[in-house]
Amino acid sequence: MRGTGLRLARAATGPVLACVTAGLLVTACASGAGSSSGGASRQTGRMAAGARSMPYDLYTHCGIDEARVNDRFYEAIKPLSDGNFNPPPGWGNPYQHGTMTLTSPSEAVFTDSAGHRVVFRVRAGATGFRHVCS
Repeated sequence: MRGTGLRLARAATGPVLACVTAGLLVTACASGAGSSSGGASRQTGRMAAGARSMPYDLYTHCGIDEARVNDRFYEAIKPLSDGNFNPPPGWGNPYQHGTMTLTSPSEAVFTDSAGHRVVFRVRAGATGFRHVCS
């Protein structure tokens, strides 16, 4: 029996490390941190006062269905995916760089140079993402 605890600890290290890493990744994904193209306004989805548009890195890794601008959470009117919780063909992964435009107090539209266009509606009262992607 001697050393059993050590063997168990070593055996658990891989899964524990994987869980910790996945937890950090989920936190970064949900917070908008870790954007591939940098820039604080894109990472946080924070639009300058009075602005209607901003550069935006849309998180696409698990499909296109949610976005955050300032402290408001939006959902896509028509979510997009390849059917396996990935972005459709032609979309970047994990992000698609483009522009987010507030078209009304409750609607935002993402567009990019590839011709993609996704309309989002605010989720009234939402305090977080509905789906957390891993």
